[in-house]
Amino acid sequence: MKLIVSILLFLATCAFQQSIAQTVRYLTDQHIVNQQQRMVYKQWDSNKFTPTKGFLGLNPNYWLTWAWHPNYPRKDLRPLSASGPQTQRLLLVVAMKNTVEAYKKHTDTLRNLALSEITGYSGATSIADPLWQIYYQNELKLLMEQDDPLQGSTLEVKQYMTRTGALEWYTEEMRALAQRLNSTRSLNMERESSIMTYHLILQEYRQLLATWDAKKQRADLYLKLSQVNAQIKGLHWSTLAPAGRSDRQIADDILSKSKF
Repeated sequence: MKLIVSILLFLATCAFQQSIAQTVRYLTDQHIVNQQQRMVYKQWDSNKFTPTKGFLGLNPNYWLTWAWHPNYPRKDLRPLSASGPQTQRLLLVVAMKNTVEAYKKHTDTLRNLALSEITGYSGATSIADPLWQIYYQNELKLLMEQDDPLQGSTLEVKQYMTRTGALEWYTEEMRALAQRLNSTRSLNMERESSIMTYHLILQEYRQLLATWDAKKQRADLYLKLSQVNAQIKGLHWSTLAPAGRSDRQIADDILSKSKF
């Protein structure tokens, strides 16, 4: 029985000693802790470097430690200090970001300006011009459609205008204006130049319409006068001028028999 108790005591003693041997004692070196704090977040204070000089500078540990590095306490080596490398990298990143944003803003401005110039310069977008949509498209509609120019006229007027070449002249003038208008709408030019060309074409178109209407009216009047002249020539003189009648009576008789 004593033997068993002795063996148990021996085993317990061995286990206790083994647990003590495996226990690691945490040692705190204040010098290392200070250095770690300085390099990470605390202020670089040369007066807090340990070991210090001591009384009258007689501390041998100070000289053994800092004699080999005399400038180290006076030089701030923190990465996040005012002149540290990490701070400089962060400042450089911010500066590069601002530069990139400035370049992006500049390129966006150039892009928008180029798009606006292309929109106002390209002939493919002329149909979407507000002034063309609101005003010139309606005013020049007949020029683009090319309707019958003798619509509403009598058969005699149509034959006369065709025979004398007036219809051919009007058709050629209208075709020339239509070609100028199509060229202006398809060519690449500034919007101001396009608007001025539209205005000039519109003026010429209106002048051409006025001239054409005047030609049709003169043709109609000429045909009526020709008809009256033929009727007058067909009348016998004895019926027109009986004896004893004045010239005014003769003229009134002629007008009463005419068909105006």
